[in-house]
Amino acid sequence: MSSPRDTMELREESIRAHYAAALALLQGFDHAPRLATARSAEPAPERSAGIPARSRFRSTTPGLVTRPAVRPGTVHVLDRIGAVAEDGLPTPASASATQALRRALAIALAMGETYSDRTGLVELKKANLESRLPAPRRAEFTELLAAEALAVLHTFANALAYLVAPHLGETTVDIGGVEEVLTDNAALALHGALWELDQDIAAFGSDDSRLLATLAAFAEGVMTKAQARAETAPRLAPFTQASWQVEADGLTIAGFAPARKARGTTLTMAFKKPSEVIGNHIAKYQAMKLAKMLMAYDFDRKLNPFAELGGFIFTFMGDGAPGTGKTTLIQMMAGLLNDYCKVAGYPFRYQNFSIDQIDSYQGKSGQNAKSFITNIFDPAVIGFGTIDDIDQIAGKRGDRQSSAGQQEVTAVFMEAFAGANTVVRGNCTFGMFSNFPENVDDALRQRAGARFLVDGPQSREDYIDILSLLLGKNHAIPLGAHDLFAAQAIQRAVADSFAAHNLPHEGGLRAVWDRVAAELGPLDTLAKLGSYLKAIQTADPRFTGRAIKNITDAVKVRAMDVDLPDAWMEQPDLFLFQPYDRKTAMLREMVRPITVEMVVQEINRYADSEFRYADKSDEVAIANMVRDMGRTEEARRRYLEGRG
Repeated sequence: MSSPRDTMELREESIRAHYAAALALLQGFDHAPRLATARSAEPAPERSAGIPARSRFRSTTPGLVTRPAVRPGTVHVLDRIGAVAEDGLPTPASASATQALRRALAIALAMGETYSDRTGLVELKKANLESRLPAPRRAEFTELLAAEALAVLHTFANALAYLVAPHLGETTVDIGGVEEVLTDNAALALHGALWELDQDIAAFGSDDSRLLATLAAFAEGVMTKAQARAETAPRLAPFTQASWQVEADGLTIAGFAPARKARGTTLTMAFKKPSEVIGNHIAKYQAMKLAKMLMAYDFDRKLNPFAELGGFIFTFMGDGAPGTGKTTLIQMMAGLLNDYCKVAGYPFRYQNFSIDQIDSYQGKSGQNAKSFITNIFDPAVIGFGTIDDIDQIAGKRGDRQSSAGQQEVTAVFMEAFAGANTVVRGNCTFGMFSNFPENVDDALRQRAGARFLVDGPQSREDYIDILSLLLGKNHAIPLGAHDLFAAQAIQRAVADSFAAHNLPHEGGLRAVWDRVAAELGPLDTLAKLGSYLKAIQTADPRFTGRAIKNITDAVKVRAMDVDLPDAWMEQPDLFLFQPYDRKTAMLREMVRPITVEMVVQEINRYADSEFRYADKSDEVAIANMVRDMGRTEEARRRYLEGRG
């Protein structure tokens, strides 16, 4: 376990003292690439006559340009950014990019100065300049210079990503890997990074949105490379075992951990109201509850009372036939969260992981999946991540039809949803949706703590309601003998739906139930319930301890079956803005006792889904084997005829 960090302030006056040096770096310096290959980009154009190309600051750092002439190997990041504007005038985006770059560089230089003071590197530098560095300390000097370079490089990228985040839109840019990562000393490290950034802006920053996206992608790439180098670099403890707060920006520098700016997403999807979701009573009810559960998250404590009390749905699986309403359910839940977060002023982040993010390049699909997980996990936002058609995205282990990219995604999701380092704070939830859940890897599917059977409209009343809803109001057809939408009254519908699971639905599970009930009678004790669970495991070996955990979590959800009043969402002061302990106490007062009926229903609900998946999976496997055998027989027949 890592020791707690000492948090100190990185003083504003120390940062601003480096503004001139940071600006000089952006205005120009010479650099010959050592590790990367230059793209076929022209040098940044010089400014028009009459506009100063350089500030009056004359840097004393070796290598910085002090003449305005553009020469091969000269880097002018400011001029490169200015060239993005069509009419030559700075745009808000280019101004934001420039300010973020200068600020990030100044923070990095101040961090380098702090590191030098803490480690004694500043004295070694002075001794080296005066040619009096003792020979026995030269190795130490070299190691400290490399450590300072990594700390400065990562701090620059970390601050840049943090400062640019609020200005980003939906545009993303793939710049590839960052190569010019030099660690001889801090100055050379920044030269290499800015040289590569200049190349990236020339290649990808064709407009304002792509310029900002390029800066963000570059910063992520530098952080990743610096963190990888730091794993084997010595003398980094003074940087990694402490943290610094930049008060003016709200930025915390904690070693090589990225500091992410809370940024929501602008959603353009067509939201659905709960009244527009016909049927799917349990799934709709649980989605509505989950949306309110997420809003109980405490941003100061970084924890949700529901996650502490039990009953928080961190992952869930929604399965059903095509056209039964899975997309509508996503639109409803995202719409509720979006509206709740707007009222409370919370950042909301929604993202869907789609088949488009499966890449043919080795490792890229896994990186995309990790980025998706990281974005939704961000403890500074309310997050909702969906994986639609997960049977096409995540491959079954051992399935020869699954691509390497699908296997990478499966491994990432399994680790994220129930891995050794998974921490459920209660600020986010992940929904996996599929028409064919039997094609999802068993271990990944069992990481879905809740099951939402999306079965669409079922009753006569449901079909009348959905017909009326979809026809709209541009007709004069009489309704007839029907109480419109009365069947969608959520409390009554949910009670009926849960009661339907007093007995199993699937034939295989019903046979197990009948046998256990005949032997033990009513399942009214823990011993009898445990015997029922063992009988299920005997019938289906995939019904493991993880399944029992998912069932007990679902029971706790039922016990926490509290319908948070709508007024609490509409007036945040009533609940959302209360201190964490007060929110927890308010929820404890609403907890229901766990009953035998709840446990039986949740066992049957979960086991029904597993038997349903297993039966479909087995049927698919059998059908494939029959088809293969038929092909084999036909091939043998044709072969024998050919020989004859």
